[in-house]
Amino acid sequence: MIHTSLCPREKARRHVQRFNKQQLRPAQRGRRRRRGSLSSAMACDAVKTKVEVEETVVDEPVSPTGQYFNSSVLSIGILAIFESDVAIDDSPTMSTLESLFLPIHPRFSSVMVKDDHGVRRWKRVTLKLEDHVTVPVFPAGLETYDDYMRGYISNIAVEEFAQSRPLWDLHILKYPTKSAAGTMVFRIHHALGDGFSLMSALFTCFRRADDASLPLTFPSSRATKPVNGSGAWWRAWRNVPRGLSVCMNTVRDLGWSFLKTNYLADDRTPVRSEEAGVEFRPMEISTVTLSLDEVRHVKAKLGGVSITVNDVISGTIFYGTQLYLQAKAPGSKEARVTALVLLNARMIASYQSSQEMTRPDATNPWGNNFGFLHVPIPVSGDPDASDPVSFVLKARQIIKAKRSSLAVHLNGRLLETIRKLRGAETAARYIHSTLRNTSMTISNLAGPMEQMIIAGHPVGSFYFMTVGSPQSLTVSVVSYMGKLKVAMGTEKGFIDAGLLVSCMEKSFRRISEAAAAKRADHRTLN
Repeated sequence: MIHTSLCPREKARRHVQRFNKQQLRPAQRGRRRRRGSLSSAMACDAVKTKVEVEETVVDEPVSPTGQYFNSSVLSIGILAIFESDVAIDDSPTMSTLESLFLPIHPRFSSVMVKDDHGVRRWKRVTLKLEDHVTVPVFPAGLETYDDYMRGYISNIAVEEFAQSRPLWDLHILKYPTKSAAGTMVFRIHHALGDGFSLMSALFTCFRRADDASLPLTFPSSRATKPVNGSGAWWRAWRNVPRGLSVCMNTVRDLGWSFLKTNYLADDRTPVRSEEAGVEFRPMEISTVTLSLDEVRHVKAKLGGVSITVNDVISGTIFYGTQLYLQAKAPGSKEARVTALVLLNARMIASYQSSQEMTRPDATNPWGNNFGFLHVPIPVSGDPDASDPVSFVLKARQIIKAKRSSLAVHLNGRLLETIRKLRGAETAARYIHSTLRNTSMTISNLAGPMEQMIIAGHPVGSFYFMTVGSPQSLTVSVVSYMGKLKVAMGTEKGFIDAGLLVSCMEKSFRRISEAAAAKRADHRTLN
């Protein structure tokens, strides 16, 4: 029996909206936004502000995952935030979107509709670009606008996508902050594709700042090959010990995943409020920047090839979470805290161009293709007295064991079975319950190694954030120009974002120092 007890999405949304109105400052409630604000250059005939597209039904049904992510109980999106090194001139906005962004995929010019048989499909529509571009107006004369920018992004993070037009929009914040001269925020619905697809699309719009004729390059990595399918069973049983390990891990992980979704919710802790409708509450986004070289140094000191950059980052997040829990509620050290770690299920080591992904014979086609792992965050009686390195090693041990399992594949099969037997809405409720019963989601992407530029605006930094998840904490990690940006989306008014940032910085610093000390001790013994 699948338990999907759930406060109706609309009821929860309205309840939280009333709460939000009481909590927001008067200045925030009174702010107005200009939609489609353009400079005088945008008014010229050379720039089209309307893209005419024939209204026909695209011969493409909405994928099952697309239906789950855009349902009555779930609306999952992604914010991609690009910080410009120079003041933003919005005059090329429409021409850039029309010539570079819209041609990438028909879904950027399509809406979801139901055909005569009740099947949801993508339908091309007449697109008005000015309806998708917002340039907010803030009070003049301030030196920096960090508070206004944070408040604005917090608001759009919980804003519903209009179903009457394509599921994306662009927000151009032409005001300086401590870290940027201006900020561009793409808000895109996850029904259009997974993070791999959507970021590939956005990267198509950018060029290398040092030489626009050269393509962006990305860090190389070993292609992830999660165990799946009948071929995996055969490969596993060729090696009996490994086959037994796969079977044991699969039974354990599949059972644990089912129990977590239906019965064993995480405890209420300083990182999980348990409030219904948390996805509609304002989100505050904070970031921590780490040197990729320093992360690699830690990796090398702890084990070289056997330890990965992802292991170091996962350990940093887990240890930082424990430090935060200890600081906010010392009695929560024995609490059940679980992270959903999202996996790219594509058999590929780096990005493909959008042209490659949209070919009929594409080996990694456009769409949603990922899985998730339930990863219990290691518990420490006293994080301050614990060995920080143990969190990295434990993270590697847990994630490696869970990757050696068919649970990710079988969870996907389970969702498909639920959809076929009881419909996409029931499957969406199952996903909602999976998210709601855990404490956080962790995802990561690799960004370009060189600085990128768009329409004459060099990007100094960027990060992304998943929005719409019924969790108090969401963590994302992205690499760019030798830096790792860890972004944390926190429930505003519940999680102390400043303290969490401090704990994450302390976590990495202690792990780095402990790794260096272990290396020094090893050399001394030798």
